[in-house]
Amino acid sequence: MNTFGNIFRLTSFGESHGTAIGGVIDGCPSGILVDKSFIQNELNRRKPGQSHLTTPRKEADEVAFLSGIYEGQTTGTPIGFVVQNTNVHSSDYDDLRDIFRPSHADYTYQQKYGIRDHRGGGRSSARETIARVVAGTFAKLALRKNGIEIVAYTSQVGPVRLDKPYTELDFNMIESNPVRCPDPEKAQQMIELIETIKEEGDTIGGVVSCVCRGVPAGLGEPVFGKLHAALGNAMLGINAVKGFEYGMGFEGVQYKGSEMNDAFYLRQDGKIGARTNHSGGIQGGISNGEDIYFRVAFKPVATLFKEQTTVDKDGAEISLKARGRHDPCVLSRAVPVVEAMAAMVILDYYLFTNISPQTPYSHPQQIV
Repeated sequence: MNTFGNIFRLTSFGESHGTAIGGVIDGCPSGILVDKSFIQNELNRRKPGQSHLTTPRKEADEVAFLSGIYEGQTTGTPIGFVVQNTNVHSSDYDDLRDIFRPSHADYTYQQKYGIRDHRGGGRSSARETIARVVAGTFAKLALRKNGIEIVAYTSQVGPVRLDKPYTELDFNMIESNPVRCPDPEKAQQMIELIETIKEEGDTIGGVVSCVCRGVPAGLGEPVFGKLHAALGNAMLGINAVKGFEYGMGFEGVQYKGSEMNDAFYLRQDGKIGARTNHSGGIQGGISNGEDIYFRVAFKPVATLFKEQTTVDKDGAEISLKARGRHDPCVLSRAVPVVEAMAAMVILDYYLFTNISPQTPYSHPQQIV
């Protein structure tokens, strides 16, 4: 299962300390102008070493395209790409070859495959998400032509959380601070918390929120291909993700139906809209034309610079204190990954669904 998507598909490859991370994007519409500066900026938002709050590993993370692009546009054929790994410190992991780190994929990979790449976690490393961000940029560029925008931001770190609805936030402030939080006051509190946690040799988790604007009504299937289920599948496939909720989510259980229902009305532009959006833009598994919004919970990074107990491959109990370069909090670097996965899902369903008899998007190589 190294391939994601139905019509718009990504197959990724590579390990944390291998030669490169790369992928093949298939089903991308033709005629998309390839904005290489935009693509590189998205990779820069994800790459390590971008602030004192992230791992100090230094990688340029420059993408090289091998196919599927001609004269600055996508051709509709498979897009091959690679991003070289240039700053690996594999010796940091020499003493972990036969040790199962707490809450990592070491033990489960060993049980499944009988062999594992212990260097930086191998294939289970979050470095694999480079391929997702590259593919997500092509999905964003295609969606942009149709007025669809996807924006994510850090809404919680540990106990510090935003207390405003997303409609009251200034998304222009997201990139103004290293945690990618649109509220400057809360951002500073998050930064100070992460700095304290880092000094303790510990880690902290949090929540990334995402808003998809301009998504037309009609995307999604009513039973097994529900749009929110596809988004949940995409988000839960990201490293360190432990939870997904959309709309009011779990908070909605405390309200009555009369308080939760989204009443429809006829807007001034002649289209039907909803007065509230507790449903998060999806009803019956299908988009209703309102903003789609959801939240993704990330656990604290499992690698600590504090002593922990674990066992080796023979079951002998040992004491472990990690070495190497690791994030004290993954939230800021996860923001572009969440956006990328959401963009791939929305574009995939956009290409798959006939919005109306007048606009059949039935061919994967066409988008207007």
